[in-house]
Amino acid sequence: MKSLRSLLPILVIILTTATLAQTPAPTAAQKSFDQLKSLAGAWQGAVTVVPPMADMADTHAEITMRVTSRGHALVHEMKGAGTPDDPAKYDHPVTMFYLDGDRLLLTHYCDAGNRPRMTARVSPDGKQVEFDFLDVSGRTDYGHMQHALFTIVDANHHTEDWTFMMPGDKPMHAHMDLQRTK
Repeated sequence: MKSLRSLLPILVIILTTATLAQTPAPTAAQKSFDQLKSLAGAWQGAVTVVPPMADMADTHAEITMRVTSRGHALVHEMKGAGTPDDPAKYDHPVTMFYLDGDRLLLTHYCDAGNRPRMTARVSPDGKQVEFDFLDVSGRTDYGHMQHALFTIVDANHHTEDWTFMMPGDKPMHAHMDLQRTK
């Protein structure tokens, strides 16, 4: 019995080492998701729209991002700076980022009343995560979000580029240059 007790710690070490050796390396999707989760916090910055729109000149956006669901999802909320926090009256789209197997997806809950999904691809340097249109649920009469690009400059600065496909397949691009506020 004494010999079994002395073998027990060795057996635990062997099993632990074998288990750790079987832990797979993080996928590109997981690395991208972790990079986006590092943006959790509050952000504010200028918005540039192309083609220019009179009602969107000199606007600023407020973005909040928070990790939820035990780290399995990232919530991204956007609104105009200084706009009351009343999503029933003002634009307040919500985007959810999540892993689906070896893919990083987003679902954008759009003020246009639809839910486009996009799938990510990462740049070789890992500083950009680009999302390409996958599909859309809901009405697209007023258009839908088509593309998104997140560029991480540093821990307190990132940019977001969103492409909205208007009726008639006319793209509208919004570029946000964001600084961390919290």
